Amino acid sequence: MSNINISLPDGTVKQFEAGTTAMDVAKSISEGLARNVLSAKVNGQVWDANRAISEDAQLNLLTWNDDEGKSTMWHSSAHLMAEALEFFYPGIKLAIGPPIENGFYYDIDFEEYDFSEEDLQKVEKKMIELAREKNEYVREEISKSEALAYFEERKDPYKLELINDLEDGSITFYTQGNFTDLCRGPHIPHTGYIKAVKLLSVAGAYWRGDEKNKMLTRIYGITFPKAKELEEYLVMLEEAKKRDHRKLGKELELFTFDDDIGPGLPLWLPNGAFLIEQLEDLAKKTEKKAGYKRVRTPHIAKENLYLTSGHLPYYKDSMFPPMEMDGSTYYLKSMNCPHHHKIFDSLPKSYKDLPYRLAEYGACYRYEKSGELFGLMRVRSLQMNDAHIYCTKEQFAQEFKAVNDMYLKYFKIFGIDKYIMRFSTHDPAKLGQKYVDMPELWKETEDMVRDVLVESGIPFKEVADEAAFYGPKIDVQVYSVIGKEFTLATNQVDFSQPLSFNLTYTNANNDQEHPIIIHRAPLGTHERFIGFLIEHYAGKFPLWLAPEQVKILPISEKFNEGCKNILQSLENYDIRASIDDRGEKIGKKIRDAEIAKVPIMLVIGEKELAEGKVSVRKQGEGDQGTMSIEEFAQYVSNEVRNQLEV
Repeated sequence: MSNINISLPDGTVKQFEAGTTAMDVAKSISEGLARNVLSAKVNGQVWDANRAISEDAQLNLLTWNDDEGKSTMWHSSAHLMAEALEFFYPGIKLAIGPPIENGFYYDIDFEEYDFSEEDLQKVEKKMIELAREKNEYVREEISKSEALAYFEERKDPYKLELINDLEDGSITFYTQGNFTDLCRGPHIPHTGYIKAVKLLSVAGAYWRGDEKNKMLTRIYGITFPKAKELEEYLVMLEEAKKRDHRKLGKELELFTFDDDIGPGLPLWLPNGAFLIEQLEDLAKKTEKKAGYKRVRTPHIAKENLYLTSGHLPYYKDSMFPPMEMDGSTYYLKSMNCPHHHKIFDSLPKSYKDLPYRLAEYGACYRYEKSGELFGLMRVRSLQMNDAHIYCTKEQFAQEFKAVNDMYLKYFKIFGIDKYIMRFSTHDPAKLGQKYVDMPELWKETEDMVRDVLVESGIPFKEVADEAAFYGPKIDVQVYSVIGKEFTLATNQVDFSQPLSFNLTYTNANNDQEHPIIIHRAPLGTHERFIGFLIEHYAGKFPLWLAPEQVKILPISEKFNEGCKNILQSLENYDIRASIDDRGEKIGKKIRDAEIAKVPIMLVIGEKELAEGKVSVRKQGEGDQGTMSIEEFAQYVSNEVRNQLEV
């Protein structure tokens, strides 16, 4: 048998017989490593660790510490859950069971069975029982006719529909224990790697996300290689529930949804509207210093604008249906960029005008499917901290770096300590379909972005086949204080639309050139960013951002009148305050102000009024001593300034 060369990440090249597996390679390094290998990346593709490698390959061994390793574990766990479900509910019809960001789910048609969250615990126990059998996940390549015959016998319409969409020669089955499923893999070596199981919830989901199809039962779960890790995750999950932006948004009177308005269309209450105003003010001041010009654009435009931009060919499913008016077709705006391009093009530009930076908190509308709507995180109307920079190739690196520096400044203001830039590139095989067909420009712009990221020392992860249709992009992944991951903002490079819109400037030689466009949105949308901030701060907003900064607490009702004078003084200093003038004991007033997450409380009694002072309590920190009104106003001013000047 011939030998093959296996190249490892450290540059080592080892020879093995053709047909060796990633697990064999791991064992040749150490038995300890082999016990932790869940799957492997072979020439950039994630494979089963026990799948034969027949040619020279670049090999990365994947463990629980790798995202792809976790994904493999959770994909395998979905199969294990399906096996447990079939034990209790024979004849159920299985749809799809993918890994997700944290765990996995499986969509199931239970037909005549009743299934609810009360049934999850027995399925968990069965999964652990099956896991201990250490059954191997066995991969089998199968013909399309054989695959169809197998699921026709099982009368499973969902698998049959999926198989009909596949090409013959590309179909694989995986079997573990008594369960076989249509699946392209990969999977962990055997079920014994799964040590801890928690089935989290039951929800409804339309088949293939289409409201016209049957509603299936979706079961969410998560697994771990150690019981301790599951315990830690469940503690984090409980904390996350307390911070749920939907729950806190209602309690803090920030936003609401109404059936008469429509799903995914948030109504901002006064407190929420104030948060928006504060964020806009911060962005406007930051962007003014950075040389941006503010513009405003309408909420609709003619069809031809979005045909030129490419949004209709590439993005139509995410746009609201067209409207016919005056013999023309109009669409609700899903992106601000085409409108900004028209502003750029409205007057001639020379190289002296570049970089030309346009900014707008523009309202956009996107048709998210009803099953994908989620609080403020997935909505149908959104206001985006959008801007477009038109620059020369020579200016690109500096402009792109300046945008990234703006992100870093915001991270410090909001206390975001953990983040990573997700650098998304194109797939050459999908040019002309998913991506504009300009291979040379793709390579050039991707190299430009990569160089800036490397030179800046910003942590980034490169991901293939996730670029925008018009160019490479950066998605900013941030983590809240409890480690919950959010896709917050984007920074995109566009070499296509300057050509589509024929955007030009006159260069130093008096010739016409196309600019490069940078699309950027450091604060993302109001909706998603405020949702993130609610959970990040657990509703306890910093003093500069809090809708109500101070609650004045008279010890008894006889001091209410004196507190009105204090309130007037605070308002003169632009401090946001109100009086709790209820006939409640001071202990209850303090507790209620704590629950309402007001940053500062002023306890006022006879002594304070006589001395012209206030007794200061800080949210979560307690007594801060007594101060005059002037001293307190300076205290608030200093704290706000310190929070914003980073």
